[in-house]
Amino acid sequence: MKKTIGALCVITDVSIQSRFTHLELCELAIRGGASVIQLRDKRASSRDLYALAVAMQTLCAGLGATFIINDRVDIALAANTDGVHLGQTDLPIPAARKILGDHKLIGGTAATLEEALQVERDGADYIGFGHIFPTNTKAKPSAPKGIEQLSQVIASVKIPVMAIGGITHSNVEDVARTGSSVAVISAVCASDNPTAATRTLVQTISSARQRAAR
Repeated sequence: MKKTIGALCVITDVSIQSRFTHLELCELAIRGGASVIQLRDKRASSRDLYALAVAMQTLCAGLGATFIINDRVDIALAANTDGVHLGQTDLPIPAARKILGDHKLIGGTAATLEEALQVERDGADYIGFGHIFPTNTKAKPSAPKGIEQLSQVIASVKIPVMAIGGITHSNVEDVARTGSSVAVISAVCASDNPTAATRTLVQTISSARQRAAR
Protein backbone atom coordinates (compact mmCIF):
# COMPACT_ATOMS: atom_id res chain seq x y z
CA MET A 1 0.00 0.00 0.00
CA LYS A 2 1.29 3.46 -0.93
CA LYS A 3 2.16 5.63 2.07
CA THR A 4 1.05 9.22 2.58
CA ILE A 5 3.11 12.35 3.26
CA GLY A 6 1.30 13.46 6.41
CA ALA A 7 1.55 16.85 8.09
CA LEU A 8 5.24 17.11 8.97
CA CYS A 9 8.33 15.87 7.16
CA VAL A 10 11.73 16.10 8.84
CA ILE A 11 14.68 16.05 6.47
CA THR A 12 17.66 14.67 8.36
CA ASP A 13 20.89 16.64 8.03
CA VAL A 14 24.41 16.02 9.33
CA SER A 15 26.07 19.00 7.64
CA ILE A 16 24.48 21.74 9.75
CA GLN A 17 25.14 19.80 12.97
CA SER A 18 27.29 16.89 14.14
CA ARG A 19 25.63 15.85 17.42
CA PHE A 20 23.19 13.43 15.86
CA THR A 21 23.47 10.93 13.03
CA HIS A 22 20.84 10.53 10.33
CA LEU A 23 19.51 7.44 12.07
CA GLU A 24 19.38 9.16 15.47
CA LEU A 25 17.57 12.17 14.01
CA CYS A 26 15.15 9.80 12.31
CA GLU A 27 14.14 8.16 15.57
CA LEU A 28 14.09 11.37 17.59
CA ALA A 29 11.84 13.10 15.05
CA ILE A 30 9.43 10.18 14.84
CA ARG A 31 9.23 10.06 18.64
CA GLY A 32 8.20 13.71 18.46
CA GLY A 33 5.42 13.01 15.98
CA ALA A 34 6.96 13.46 12.53
CA SER A 35 4.94 11.49 9.99
CA VAL A 36 7.57 11.55 7.23
CA ILE A 37 11.35 11.30 7.28
CA GLN A 38 13.45 12.22 4.28
CA LEU A 39 17.10 11.25 3.95
CA ARG A 40 19.20 13.77 2.07
CA ASP A 41 22.98 13.46 2.00
CA LYS A 42 24.92 14.67 -1.03
CA ARG A 43 28.29 13.63 0.39
CA ALA A 44 27.74 9.99 1.35
CA SER A 45 28.91 7.21 -0.96
CA SER A 46 26.31 5.06 -2.66
CA ARG A 47 27.29 2.12 -0.48
CA ASP A 48 26.92 4.11 2.74
CA LEU A 49 23.70 5.73 1.56
CA TYR A 50 22.22 2.33 0.75
CA ALA A 51 23.08 0.92 4.18
CA LEU A 52 21.67 4.00 5.86
CA ALA A 53 18.49 3.88 3.77
CA VAL A 54 17.91 0.25 4.74
CA ALA A 55 18.35 1.07 8.44
CA MET A 56 16.12 4.14 8.29
CA GLN A 57 13.42 2.36 6.30
CA THR A 58 13.38 -0.43 8.89
CA LEU A 59 13.14 2.09 11.73
CA CYS A 60 10.37 4.09 10.05
CA ALA A 61 8.38 0.95 9.29
CA GLY A 62 8.63 -0.15 12.90
CA LEU A 63 7.54 3.22 14.25
CA GLY A 64 4.80 3.92 11.71
CA ALA A 65 6.42 6.71 9.71
CA THR A 66 6.89 7.15 5.96
CA PHE A 67 10.48 7.09 4.69
CA ILE A 68 11.61 8.91 1.55
CA ILE A 69 15.07 9.19 0.07
CA ASN A 70 16.13 12.29 -1.83
CA ASP A 71 17.23 12.09 -5.48
CA ARG A 72 18.30 8.44 -5.61
CA VAL A 73 15.80 6.26 -7.43
CA ASP A 74 18.35 3.42 -7.54
CA ILE A 75 18.67 3.36 -3.77
CA ALA A 76 14.92 3.76 -3.30
CA LEU A 77 14.51 0.59 -5.33
CA ALA A 78 17.38 -1.34 -3.74
CA ALA A 79 16.47 -0.40 -0.16
CA ASN A 80 12.72 -0.71 -0.78
CA THR A 81 12.03 2.73 0.67
CA ASP A 82 8.49 4.09 0.82
CA GLY A 83 9.36 6.60 -1.84
CA VAL A 84 11.72 9.10 -3.44
CA HIS A 85 11.78 12.87 -3.82
CA LEU A 86 13.07 14.24 -7.11
CA GLY A 87 14.38 17.68 -7.99
CA GLN A 88 14.09 19.46 -11.31
CA THR A 89 17.44 18.08 -12.50
CA ASP A 90 16.97 14.52 -11.23
CA LEU A 91 15.58 11.54 -13.12
CA PRO A 92 12.24 12.50 -14.70
CA ILE A 93 9.21 11.48 -12.68
CA PRO A 94 7.72 9.25 -15.41
CA ALA A 95 11.01 7.35 -15.67
CA ALA A 96 11.16 6.95 -11.89
CA ARG A 97 7.59 5.66 -11.93
CA LYS A 98 8.53 2.98 -14.46
CA ILE A 99 11.30 1.83 -12.13
CA LEU A 100 9.50 2.06 -8.79
CA GLY A 101 5.94 1.22 -9.81
CA ASP A 102 2.63 2.68 -8.74
CA HIS A 103 2.88 1.59 -5.10
CA LYS A 104 5.77 3.92 -4.23
CA LEU A 105 5.54 7.61 -3.32
CA ILE A 106 7.19 10.00 -5.74
CA GLY A 107 7.50 13.67 -4.91
CA GLY A 108 8.68 16.40 -7.23
CA THR A 109 10.25 19.76 -6.46
CA ALA A 110 8.70 22.95 -7.86
CA ALA A 111 9.64 26.60 -7.45
CA THR A 112 6.92 28.08 -9.67
CA LEU A 113 3.26 27.41 -10.41
CA GLU A 114 4.20 26.19 -13.89
CA GLU A 115 6.67 23.68 -12.45
CA ALA A 116 4.09 22.52 -9.91
CA LEU A 117 1.54 21.89 -12.64
CA GLN A 118 4.13 19.95 -14.64
CA VAL A 119 5.08 17.85 -11.61
CA GLU A 120 1.40 16.97 -11.25
CA ARG A 121 1.07 16.13 -14.95
CA ASP A 122 4.16 13.93 -14.73
CA GLY A 123 2.39 11.73 -12.20
CA ALA A 124 3.93 12.73 -8.88
CA ASP A 125 2.10 11.95 -5.67
CA TYR A 126 2.97 15.29 -4.08
CA ILE A 127 4.73 18.56 -4.82
CA GLY A 128 7.56 19.95 -2.71
CA PHE A 129 7.15 23.70 -3.18
CA GLY A 130 9.59 26.38 -2.09
CA HIS A 131 11.58 27.89 -0.80
CA ILE A 132 8.86 29.65 1.18
CA PHE A 133 11.07 31.84 3.38
CA PRO A 134 14.77 32.81 3.30
CA THR A 135 16.98 29.86 4.19
CA ASN A 136 20.68 29.21 4.68
CA THR A 137 20.40 25.42 4.55
CA LYS A 138 20.73 25.29 0.77
CA ALA A 139 21.84 27.93 -1.74
CA LYS A 140 18.86 29.33 -3.65
CA PRO A 141 19.08 31.30 -6.91
CA SER A 142 15.59 32.78 -6.63
CA ALA A 143 13.67 34.84 -4.10
CA PRO A 144 11.48 33.22 -1.44
CA LYS A 145 8.01 32.29 -2.68
CA GLY A 146 6.01 33.30 0.38
CA ILE A 147 2.59 32.27 1.59
CA GLU A 148 0.67 33.87 -1.29
CA GLN A 149 2.41 31.81 -3.98
CA LEU A 150 2.13 28.68 -1.84
CA SER A 151 -1.62 29.22 -1.55
CA GLN A 152 -1.87 29.76 -5.31
CA VAL A 153 -0.16 26.43 -5.99
CA ILE A 154 -2.39 24.60 -3.50
CA ALA A 155 -5.49 26.03 -5.19
CA SER A 156 -4.24 25.05 -8.64
CA VAL A 157 -3.32 21.39 -8.17
CA LYS A 158 -5.17 18.29 -7.00
CA ILE A 159 -2.26 16.49 -5.32
CA PRO A 160 -0.84 17.36 -1.88
CA VAL A 161 1.70 20.16 -1.52
CA MET A 162 4.59 20.10 0.93
CA ALA A 163 6.05 23.53 1.74
CA ILE A 164 9.80 23.73 2.32
CA GLY A 165 12.45 26.34 2.90
CA GLY A 166 13.09 28.54 5.90
CA ILE A 167 10.16 27.18 7.89
CA THR A 168 10.69 27.72 11.62
CA HIS A 169 8.73 27.58 14.85
CA SER A 170 7.87 31.26 14.41
CA ASN A 171 6.37 31.02 10.92
CA VAL A 172 5.11 27.42 10.64
CA GLU A 173 1.62 28.45 11.74
CA ASP A 174 1.25 30.70 8.69
CA VAL A 175 2.25 27.80 6.43
CA ALA A 176 -0.04 25.30 8.15
CA ARG A 177 -3.05 27.57 7.73
CA THR A 178 -2.80 27.10 3.97
CA GLY A 179 -3.41 23.36 4.37
CA SER A 180 0.04 22.51 3.08
CA SER A 181 2.19 19.81 4.61
CA VAL A 182 5.44 21.11 6.08
CA ALA A 183 9.05 20.04 5.60
CA VAL A 184 11.77 21.27 7.94
CA ILE A 185 15.49 20.77 8.40
CA SER A 186 17.12 23.24 10.79
CA ALA A 187 14.03 23.65 12.99
CA VAL A 188 14.55 20.07 14.16
CA CYS A 189 18.07 18.99 13.23
CA ALA A 190 19.77 22.07 14.68
CA SER A 191 17.71 21.90 17.87
CA ASP A 192 19.22 20.82 21.19
CA ASN A 193 16.23 18.50 21.60
CA PRO A 194 14.96 17.28 18.21
CA THR A 195 12.10 15.31 19.76
CA ALA A 196 10.75 18.30 21.67
CA ALA A 197 11.24 20.56 18.64
CA THR A 198 9.31 18.13 16.47
CA ARG A 199 6.52 17.79 19.02
CA THR A 200 6.10 21.57 19.20
CA LEU A 201 5.93 21.83 15.40
CA VAL A 202 3.35 19.04 15.19
CA GLN A 203 1.19 20.70 17.83
CA THR A 204 1.41 24.09 16.12
CA ILE A 205 0.52 22.62 12.73
CA SER A 206 -2.43 20.72 14.15
CA SER A 207 -3.79 23.75 15.98
CA ALA A 208 -3.39 26.00 12.92
CA ARG A 209 -5.19 23.53 10.69
CA GLN A 210 -8.05 23.21 13.14
CA ARG A 211 -8.47 26.98 13.35
CA ALA A 212 -8.33 27.34 9.58
CA ALA A 213 -11.05 24.69 9.16
CA ARG A 214 -13.54 26.49 11.42
